[in-house]
Amino acid sequence: MPTQLTADHAKQSLTAHVAAKGAEIFAKYGPQVGWAELQAVLNDRTCVRYPCTIEFDASPLRAGEFSHPVPNGEAPEAGFTLYVHPLYMTQLAMVPFLVLYQLVVVNYGEFASPDDAETFAAAALGLERELYYQTLCQLADTLGTGDEPAGPPQHPSSCSPGCGCGG
Repeated sequence: MPTQLTADHAKQSLTAHVAAKGAEIFAKYGPQVGWAELQAVLNDRTCVRYPCTIEFDASPLRAGEFSHPVPNGEAPEAGFTLYVHPLYMTQLAMVPFLVLYQLVVVNYGEFASPDDAETFAAAALGLERELYYQTLCQLADTLGTGDEPAGPPQHPSSCSPGCGCGG
């Protein structure tokens, strides 16, 4: 008798797929995925299904949100603009942490969860998921303090209340 596929099977399959795609990005563009490598990833259709550009503009973002993809038209083939809070313009080395998290929405739409986004981005950056998550939370926390992010963040043991990382 054939095994019946369940929603749990689909979730496990997507999680495995996003981890593998992230690992492919790391293998191709690592070991350091910085601003230049991120630009190459965005232009690589084996990594990102649809065209994407980054714009440093907070106006389409909700309060406390560090980045968000917005479709450029009705069809995903029109591409996406990845809006990133301008606070991070001076910290281009940290922008891949923010943008890679959002690429799961671009590639998989509403089927992707925050867990999938963390798994994908951590694999793409060659990091353990927990370390990625803590870094993302610290970056998100800078929006609430008004402080400029200053280089690679320290890794706190937990996020602050109201952390905008989506975790």
